[in-house]
Amino acid sequence: MVRRHQEAQRLEKELEDTGMKFTSVLSDVVGATGRAILEALIAGERDCERLADLACGKARNKIPALIEALDGEFTEHHTFMVRHYLDEIERLKQLVAVFDARIASILDEREEDLDNLDTIPGVGRLAAEVIIAETGGDMAQFASAQHLASWIGVCPGQNESAGVNRSGRTRPGNSNIKRLLGTAAMAAIRDKTSYLAAFFRRISARRGGKRALVAVMHKLALAIWLVLDSKAPYRDLGAEYFAKRDPERAMRRMTKEANNLGLTVHFEPITVVG
Repeated sequence: MVRRHQEAQRLEKELEDTGMKFTSVLSDVVGATGRAILEALIAGERDCERLADLACGKARNKIPALIEALDGEFTEHHTFMVRHYLDEIERLKQLVAVFDARIASILDEREEDLDNLDTIPGVGRLAAEVIIAETGGDMAQFASAQHLASWIGVCPGQNESAGVNRSGRTRPGNSNIKRLLGTAAMAAIRDKTSYLAAFFRRISARRGGKRALVAVMHKLALAIWLVLDSKAPYRDLGAEYFAKRDPERAMRRMTKEANNLGLTVHFEPITVVG
C-alpha cells in the first residue's frame, strides 16, 4: 500500500509538470474519473470539455472546474511517464490482492484464535491478524506470558540503586506489535468500566500517564498469551477488581479523599434482606 501511494504521488508530480491543475479538483487522481481522463489523454485527446465530460458520479458536479484545470500542455514525454505510473499502480494493486488472498487462506485455520483475540479490549480484527502474523499464533515458543511481553518489548526495565530509580525504559522488541499495543492500550483505557481502565488510573496516580500506558501495554501482551495459549476468549476482571481484592485499602483511599474535602465517612455493611 505504501509503494502504491508513492507511485500515485509521482504521478501527481508528473501531472503538475504539464501545467494542468485537475489534481486540485479531484481528490483521487487514480479514481474512476481521474483514470478515465488520463487514459483519454494518453490516447491523444486534448479537448478540455471532452476530457471533463468523462467525469463519473459526483465528480460531474465539478465539470466546470475540471475544464479550467485541464488547460495545460500534455506532451509525448508525459504520455510515456503517465502510462508507466498507471501500469505500475495497477500492478501493485494486483499484487496486494494476491497477498490478501494468501493471508486470508492462511488465517482460515486461525479463525478461533482471531475471534478470541478480538475480545481483548482495543484489539480489533486487523490487529488480531497482525498478532497472528508476527507471532505465528503458537505460544509454545514462549515459556510464559512474561516471555512474550519481553519479546514484544513491553517490560519496563528496572535500574534502581539506593532507592533511586535511574531508568524505566523498555527494550526494543517487536516494533510492529509494540506499536499496535500502544494504539490498543489507548483505546482500552477509554472504557471506564473495564479492568484495564482501572489499572491505568491506579498506576498513573503514582507513576504518571506514560508509564501507566506502558503498563497497560504489558497487560495486553499477557492477555494475548493467555488467550492464544488457552484457546479461550478474554475475560475482563471489571473496574471493581482492585477494590474487591483489597477492600481495606479502598476504604482508606476513599476516607483520605473525603478528608481532603473536609468531610468524614463511616462504613457499615449492607444488610441483605431475605
